Amino acid sequence: MKILHHPSAVAAAVALATVVCLCGGPASASKATDIVTRSIDGFIRPGYRAFHQSTSALYEAGKALCTAPSQAALDADRATFAKTVDAWSRIETIRFGPVAEQSRLERILFWPDRKATGLRQVQAALADKDPTVTDATGLAGKSVAMQGLGALEFVLYGAGSEALATGDEHRCAYGAAISGNLDAIAQELETAWAAPDGFAAIWANPSAQNPQYRDGTEAVTELMGVFVTGTELVRDVRLGGFLGKDAAADKPRQALFWRSNKTVDALAGNLAGMRDLLEASHLADALPAEASYMGKSALFEFANAASAAKGADGPIAAVLADPDRRAKLAYFGLVTSSLSDIFGTQMSGALGLTAGFSSLDGD
Repeated sequence: MKILHHPSAVAAAVALATVVCLCGGPASASKATDIVTRSIDGFIRPGYRAFHQSTSALYEAGKALCTAPSQAALDADRATFAKTVDAWSRIETIRFGPVAEQSRLERILFWPDRKATGLRQVQAALADKDPTVTDATGLAGKSVAMQGLGALEFVLYGAGSEALATGDEHRCAYGAAISGNLDAIAQELETAWAAPDGFAAIWANPSAQNPQYRDGTEAVTELMGVFVTGTELVRDVRLGGFLGKDAAADKPRQALFWRSNKTVDALAGNLAGMRDLLEASHLADALPAEASYMGKSALFEFANAASAAKGADGPIAAVLADPDRRAKLAYFGLVTSSLSDIFGTQMSGALGLTAGFSSLDGD
């Protein structure tokens, strides 16, 4: 059995039980190596490269705002933040490997913050003009909630953020430090995945001597876990965190990135990333002939999700207040459930990978 530990603060564990024989599926180490290598070269490395490029631009925009405050500079910084959210959302469902080390995943995005502990820490740092949060290196050692995209969103969009345009030195320095810290993490991730003898080589070369992936089954199970966990993360934690059973039960201010109007973009980006990973890996090509339709079914549902997200665009409070757009968002959730079934039950079973369970702890 291969056990995958979910590194997020919102997950206790992700376990994917595997059967011994894949009987025509990607059982051999060579087949697994092909699938994993395509995943790495076609999606993971480009994804982290794009994220690093976005954080570098974000860091430069933050420094420019601090050097010459203006509304135009603030708008530019916010625009680069939005692009960084987009880049991160597409690669976020890779929740193992280097990103699971040194709390990098949580340091990039601490969510959910159900007790608003992180928000209070960020607000206190701003109100007290804490000098220790204005240095990227020092910030890296502080609470994960104070150093990632969630903290930066409050700096750029939260109460008092308009002062950035006229010269709030401390707030701006804190924002620049967050951006610099994010850029450092992004560089670490890009470098780690590019290393010829790093994690990528371990994952792509399963063997009896490999301490993490003893055979092709375990290596491909890790990949399938991206889809199983990713769809549940989107549906249960992200969407389920604010979309109620009816409009009266909605909680728009519990949505991720509600201040920057990036809630739906982030949801759509998560699924778009999984779609790109499926295509890059050619995982569906390993399906038996009688199950080959499953890959097409998944792509069809990914397209449905993208269409639904496009129809639910805008500030999340406005989306939820509009019955038509809210219905699009609810449909997005149904499509995500369909994808969860395709990957976690249908495709896993056809490949001989039995998804025992994938649980996201709601505590």
